[in-house]
Amino acid sequence: MSAILIDRRLAIGGLLGLVAFKGAAANEAIPAEITAAIREKVGAAEASEGGITLKVPDTAENGAFVPVTVTVHSAMRGEDRCTAIHLFATRNPTPGVASYQLGAGLARAEVSARIRLAEGQVLLAYARMADGSVRRAAARVAVSTGGCLT
Repeated sequence: MSAILIDRRLAIGGLLGLVAFKGAAANEAIPAEITAAIREKVGAAEASEGGITLKVPDTAENGAFVPVTVTVHSAMRGEDRCTAIHLFATRNPTPGVASYQLGAGLARAEVSARIRLAEGQVLLAYARMADGSVRRAAARVAVSTGGCLT
């Protein structure tokens, strides 16, 4: 019976470590060239955490086809409407991976794509809202085989 308790404790400790690792991606330093690319897309507004979900696999077997879904929690009307979603990769040769302009007629602010990643890195998603605010989410992705040529 004690072996089962030890296994459960190890499993719970491992899960807590994984949650801490995923959360650390949001706090990592962003290189200056990526910060400049982000400012070019979203302006000088300070990005807030929350209100946006970035869904990526923990490990991508092939960096040439990494599935990504960005969902912005928004009523999509008035000042709460999401007008744009931008995706950046911190270690790609070209950090600006995708930009989407969202029209007023959309019922939901969500985009899905398959992107290329050169190696394991942090992905950053930014959402520009109609009131000028910016929301941000980050996630770390490990890549088994890189998908970009240098």
